[in-house]
Order: sequence, then C-alpha cells, then structure tokens
Amino acid sequence: MRSKRFEALDARPIKKDGFVKEWPEVGLIAMNNPGDPTPSLTIENGVIVELDGKKREDFDMLDQFIADHGIRLERAEEAMAMSSLDIANMLVDFNVPRSEVVDITTSITPAKITEVMGLMTVLEMMMAQTKMRSRLMPSNQCHVTNVKDNMVQIAADAAEAAIRGFDEMETTVGVARYAPFNALAIMVGANVGRPGILTQCAVEEATELDLGMRGYTAYAETISVYGTEPVFMDGDDTPYSKAFLASCYASRGLKMRFTSGTGSEVQMGYAEGKSMLYLEARCLYITKGAGVQGTQNGSVSCIGVPAGVPGGIRAVLAENLIAACLDLECASSNDQTFTHSDLRRVARSMMQMVPGTDYICSGYSSTPNYDNMFAGSNWDAEDYDDWNVIQRDLKIDGGLQPADEETVVAARAKAARTMQTIFRELGLPEIKDEEVEAATYANGSKDMPDRDVVADLKAADELLARGATAVDFVKALDRGGIPDVAHSLYNILITKAAGDYLHTASMLSSDWEVISAVNYPNTYHGPQTGYQISDERWQEMQDIPWAIDPESV
Repeated sequence: MRSKRFEALDARPIKKDGFVKEWPEVGLIAMNNPGDPTPSLTIENGVIVELDGKKREDFDMLDQFIADHGIRLERAEEAMAMSSLDIANMLVDFNVPRSEVVDITTSITPAKITEVMGLMTVLEMMMAQTKMRSRLMPSNQCHVTNVKDNMVQIAADAAEAAIRGFDEMETTVGVARYAPFNALAIMVGANVGRPGILTQCAVEEATELDLGMRGYTAYAETISVYGTEPVFMDGDDTPYSKAFLASCYASRGLKMRFTSGTGSEVQMGYAEGKSMLYLEARCLYITKGAGVQGTQNGSVSCIGVPAGVPGGIRAVLAENLIAACLDLECASSNDQTFTHSDLRRVARSMMQMVPGTDYICSGYSSTPNYDNMFAGSNWDAEDYDDWNVIQRDLKIDGGLQPADEETVVAARAKAARTMQTIFRELGLPEIKDEEVEAATYANGSKDMPDRDVVADLKAADELLARGATAVDFVKALDRGGIPDVAHSLYNILITKAAGDYLHTASMLSSDWEVISAVNYPNTYHGPQTGYQISDERWQEMQDIPWAIDPESV
C-alpha cells in the first residue's frame, strides 16, 4: 500500500515540473561552480593583460571585448583588491550611496561580481536591488500578441494594457510577413490608451531594425548575447557585430536593450563547465561594453533550465542585481511560463516585484495564455486582478492599476475604430464593423472572426514596398479625423529625432516628459527615501472596483 498523503502530494501541480541534481561539469549548476575562474586582474600601460586567470594571449573574443570595453580601469585594481564580502556588505548597507557602489561594481571583473553574489542570500539581494535599481520608480512592460496575428485585436489589447498601466509594450508574429501590421497595431492601440507609450515588434534582427528605421517601432530588446564563444558564434555573431547593431538603433534615436539570461549556454550545449551566473555576468559586461542602455535578463526564455537546479531562481535574482550593479536598465523577465505551480510562479516574481526593477516584467501577457506568441508568459490577462490585489496587500508599486469595465471597453472600441480608419486611409484591406465590434469585447483570438490572410500579407508587403513610414501613419490618422492619436505618434517621432530617450531606464510620461535614470535617479538610502508611493498613486492602486465602499452600504 501507498501512503495516502504521498499520493495526494504526487497529484500536486509541482510534481509536473522538471528538476535535476547539479552537474557542474556540463554547467548544470546555478552559482558557485568549482569550475568558475578565480577573480584576477592585471593592467599594464592602461591595458588589461590578465582577466580572471587568463593571459591576454589566451583571451577568447568575449574576454577581449570585456577587457577592452566592459571594465572601468581608473579604480579597477583598487576595487579588485577589496574583499568580495566587503562589496556584498556595501550592496546591502543603505548607508552606502548607490553611486559609491556602482563606482566599484563597474570596476571589477565578471568572476569577482559573481563571487560577490554567491555570498548573498535572496533577502540580501532584494535589499540591494531596492537601492541599486537605476531609475527612481519601477515600471512594467507587456506582451500584446495573438495566434491569428489579428491586428485589430492587437490594437484593442494594447489600448486596454495602456489603461492598466504598462509603459512599454512588445509584440511579435506567428507569420513573419505580418510584422508591419502588428507593429502598426500595437503602436496605434497603445497610444489610444495613453499617449507616450513605447512599443516594439520582436522579429528577425534585420527586419526589426528596418521597422525601427521606418518609425514603426520605438525601441528594441530582442538582441541576444551569450556567455561562451561557441554559442555566441552560433548565430554568426560577435560582441562587435552586436555593438554595431546597437549603434544602428541609436543613430535613429531608437532605445534598445540586449537580451541574455542564465541557462542559455547550457541549453545550447556549450557552457564550458562554468556556472550559469558566471556566464550571464559575461553577457552583462558585453552589454555594458557595447554602450547599450540596458538589458532584458532574468533567464527569460531559458527559465526552465535554472529553475530545474538547486538555487536557480536565486541566480535569476542575482543576474538582475548584477545588471543594476553595472548601471544598466533592467527589464527583469518574469515573462516566460516555467512551472505548473501557481505558488511557484508567484514566488519567482516576488523577488523583482517587492524591491522593484526598472521593468518588473519584460512581457506580462496582456492576453490569455493561449494567445501569447512568446511561448506563454508567467503572468497573463487572467491575472490582472491578482497582480493588483498583491500590490494593494503589500503597498508595493508593480506598475499596474485596476481598471473598470466601462473605461476598458471604450478604449478597446476606439483602438479598433482607429485601426479601421488608418487601414482605410492607407488603402489596406478593409477592417469590417463586425471585427471592430468583436475586438471591443474579445477576451482572445477565439472571439475574433478570421481575416483573409493572403490579402493581408500581400498588402503588408506592398506597404513596405511603397516606402511607407510612420509619417504616413500620422497623416492618415489626421485625414481620418483622429488627431489626438496622430499627435501622439508624431510626438514619439519627434522624441526619437531628438534622441531624448536614449538614456538608461527611459520611458515617456503622458505629457511627454522623458523619465529616466538621468533626471529621476534612484536615491534610496533607507526608510522614507527613494521612491515613495504618492497619496494619489496609492489611492489609484487600492481602488479595486469590487471592494465594498462603506459609504455606499
């Protein structure tokens, strides 16, 4: 006979998750791998000639890029001479200013910063993250996708997401040729909901850059970097080619982040016997050396790998903290399904939600999970109320706010009608009134009528072939009698032309102020300092529509 208790436990969702014991030789270890290099640094005539146990003549291309571009040399020898425990204590101690810590953490090597993280508990890392986040206030980002690539639904979902508080939004495609329409839809819909929201379309890199230069997008983040040379070169890339790509975006005023995360090298079979965190530290030093504003990290799409080994979720928090220590904007993932357990998926996110990161999710799904084309998110539209109640319970700002049905329906309807108008003005395939009606009230693509995919794809190709840019979208909206949305898109183009949001942790307010780590730096140094939730924001966060109002009883 079996124990009834163990039979009940075996039926729990957590038992469907995959777990593996540590295997350091192949990199299946989150942190503190005996195979990680010992921290070291030697500088001669202003050049690093030894990095973490390697002589310069033995450097691979990642070592060379990091040595030449990723470490500040002015105080490097002094910082490297410090005890890793002393640096860990400085991270936790709110009496030590962030600026003083960053001066040290940007001057040490990947092995050294990995060693520092290995000395800290999850609680200590969360305390450090509160201080080390680059921008004063936290924010959030969402995915807006659907399995049909239905641009009317994308616009409506983006408008709703804006009402609910997201400051950045990302779409992608099921069919690659739909990219122009999806990029247009998320940009239009988001700015129906609230002016100034930044949007992107994650597709193949050359296409993504082309869309950005045409003005269809405002930022990019799916530019992947890796921690070992074989994995990096697998896509015919080098740190230098990625840095060049980053400069291409910057030349057109487009904000961008690199993407990396623990576990990617293990997943691709070339971890070189190093810990996942050490390899991720190399990625972040490459990101810093390339001059990029920030990173999307936190294991991201590889989350199942660290989540399967002991301490793996701790390592995910550690990599987010390393990004902050390198003075990078951090969009801290929480965007990928990795577990069957609701308890576990919430626990994974609390370490970013409680201390706050620049973007707590780099892809909270604004749709039901079945419509998320990024392989499913850790959070989706059915979790909106739970997220808002957690904020309310703990009085923490997770970037969202409750929304009433009437406001959401009105925003979705306007977004769908706006897409109908712009398609008509640009001579694109008709968006029928039935589609507008369906998108207004839809939960997901199962509620949407099918479109003529062949006609849509032909029209999307033709739109690019005729050289249409975002300026054409502005003109079409103005001609079609929707001047407020036209004005929003125009202001985003102006902001890009000026390069005003090429700053760490940038976003735009609804009245077009650039908010970033430059003009709103994180100043936390103990209780009642740093970001404080205003009375107005607290009222907004706690006002869930179904709460009983004593005055109405």
